[in-house]
Amino acid sequence: MIESRLGVLTDEVSDNFEEALNWAAEQGLAHVEVRVVNGRNIATVSDDEARDIRKQVEAKGLYISALASPLFKCALDPSRPVASGDTFGNAEEDVEAHFEKLSRVIAIAKLLGTKRIRIFSFWREQEPERYTSEIVGHLRRAAGIAAEEGVELLLENEPSCNGGVAEEVGTLVRAVDSPALRALWDPGNHAHAQREAYPSGYEAVKDVLSHVHLKDAYVGPDGKSRCVPIGSGTVDYIAHLRALAADGYEGLYTIETHFKPDGASRMTGTKMTLDALRALLKEV
Repeated sequence: MIESRLGVLTDEVSDNFEEALNWAAEQGLAHVEVRVVNGRNIATVSDDEARDIRKQVEAKGLYISALASPLFKCALDPSRPVASGDTFGNAEEDVEAHFEKLSRVIAIAKLLGTKRIRIFSFWREQEPERYTSEIVGHLRRAAGIAAEEGVELLLENEPSCNGGVAEEVGTLVRAVDSPALRALWDPGNHAHAQREAYPSGYEAVKDVLSHVHLKDAYVGPDGKSRCVPIGSGTVDYIAHLRALAADGYEGLYTIETHFKPDGASRMTGTKMTLDALRALLKEV
């Protein structure tokens, strides 16, 4: 049952961590991912703060499923023009600074009681394919560190990064070839990049898949993409969820809607997505 594996990114609900936890518990969710806690990126908290965060989560009957870090949202070479995106309060730093941060993030993850850490594939180059070997080399190094520490790195498809779509993430994960690096599949990000999330996107990552984020996106008449509640975008979620079940996916699902209705809160947008998802699950 997907319901028993369903959670939410807390700052998609509220900047107030306690309010987000209360909401998640009231909605009957199983887990939370943490990215920003009371305005601070989770990668910056102290040991004592991490222990307190875990206590707060477990007091609500929830658990922390993953640490949604900003690791490797940085330029391979600052002298080259690259895309960029939201770092959720993390400063722009070079690759070596991110490797130093990796050790700290692993320590925080362990204090939070999770072995899963979301990472990225560096800000997107103008010609990403020219730098595949360099990207793979860095990711292989990171996976080696993760393997020694007994944690799992989850590489998310993020349009502002070199692993922008499923095909690219699948290629990178297979090239690294380590059980400590797996794919975090976000069909909504793939749709936001104006690509078919299901079946083609899913087919490109299903053999290396370990975690799923849930969002949806719609491409308007103006050609621009925007996030919308699940079921009202271009992702065929009923067919996709059926396929995940049929293929034996036993991992977790996390709502990361990125949808905020005009004049309303993120909590309202996330509730709209949760309600829509639960309606769709009756058809799965």
